[in-house]
Amino acid sequence: MPLWNIANILTIVRLALVPVFAVLLLHADGRESWWRLAAAVVFMIASFTDRLDGQLARDRGLITDFGKIADPIADKALMGTALGALSALGMLWWWVTAVILVRELGITLLRFWVIKHGVIAASRGGKLKTLLQALAIWIYVLPLAAVPGLGWLTWVSTVIMAAALVVTVVTGADYILKAARLRRASAAEISHAAASAESAAPAAQQAAK
Repeated sequence: MPLWNIANILTIVRLALVPVFAVLLLHADGRESWWRLAAAVVFMIASFTDRLDGQLARDRGLITDFGKIADPIADKALMGTALGALSALGMLWWWVTAVILVRELGITLLRFWVIKHGVIAASRGGKLKTLLQALAIWIYVLPLAAVPGLGWLTWVSTVIMAAALVVTVVTGADYILKAARLRRASAAEISHAAASAESAAPAAQQAAK
């Protein structure tokens, strides 16, 4: 499978957009409306590539080892940068950012921990979590204060982020349970295979005689 396929290129583009997004959002401490609007556009494009590269990789059989590693790194880099920047600007509580980032890092490490036993597939809850986070972040980034009558959207973004936080914690607990069940099932299979091999050995020896 060639490394330079459209899915991997989109992943690399998303990674490259992360520092661009950060510079645009943090320019002048986030007080410049046009820079904030540009940051929102960049974030929307980067988020779209997240959905598109995965779909192309599955539909066209473009799944590579590089993509398996780079795609989640790009996702975490984009979301982590956005959350950290919003907290640095005083627009989002740091504890919210901390909870989400600890969950994301923990689940990523958990996936690697159980990878030899099997793959924990992304659940619908996980996809909903990503959608809610991205939507809340996008609204936060928009220069709403510069447009009269749109201040109420700040409350909408707060509600969406609260929902994203709940889904983030719940799906995190669900992934932990799935990982534990996967390891137990794998251990049981290994034990059963070993027992079968031991029971088959005497019969094989007797047949050899």
